[in-house]
Amino acid sequence: MGIALAIAGAALAALLAGIGSAMGVGRAGQAASGVVTEDPSKFGKVLLLELLPGTQGIYGLIIAFVTLMRIGVIGGTINADMSWQLGLQYLFACLPMAIVGLISAIQQANVSVSTISLISKRGDQLAKAMTLPAMVETYAILALLISFLAVVGLPTA
Repeated sequence: MGIALAIAGAALAALLAGIGSAMGVGRAGQAASGVVTEDPSKFGKVLLLELLPGTQGIYGLIIAFVTLMRIGVIGGTINADMSWQLGLQYLFACLPMAIVGLISAIQQANVSVSTISLISKRGDQLAKAMTLPAMVETYAILALLISFLAVVGLPTA
C-alpha cells in the first residue's frame, strides 16, 4: 500500500503539472500563431512567451523522477513493504508541485496570451512582456522547491 501511495504522488506531480503545461503552451501557441500570421518576423519573440507555461511540466517531471529514485523504482530496489504512512508522506510531498504546477501553468498561459498581444502591437516591448509571465513562474519554482525538499527529506524506501 505504501509504495502505491508514493508512486501515486510521483504520478500526480508529473501528470497535473504536465496537463497544466500542455494546456498553457497550447493556449499561448494559439495566440502566437495569430501574431505570426500577421507578422512572421515576430516568431522568435512570441515563441519565448509560448514556451513559458511549459516549465511546470518539467518541474513536475523532476519531482516524479526524484521520488521514483528515492523509493527505488528507478535505479534501486523497490521496497514492497513500505509502510502506508511513509507512502502517504511521499504523496503529500509531491502535492505542492502537482497542484501549483497545474494552476500556475494555466495562469501563466493567461498572462502569456496577453503579453503576446502586447508584442503584436509593440514588438519592442519583449523585456516587459517576458517579465509579466515570469512573475507567475515564481510560484511554480517555490512549489518545486518545497516538494523537492520534502521528498529528499523523507527516508528512502
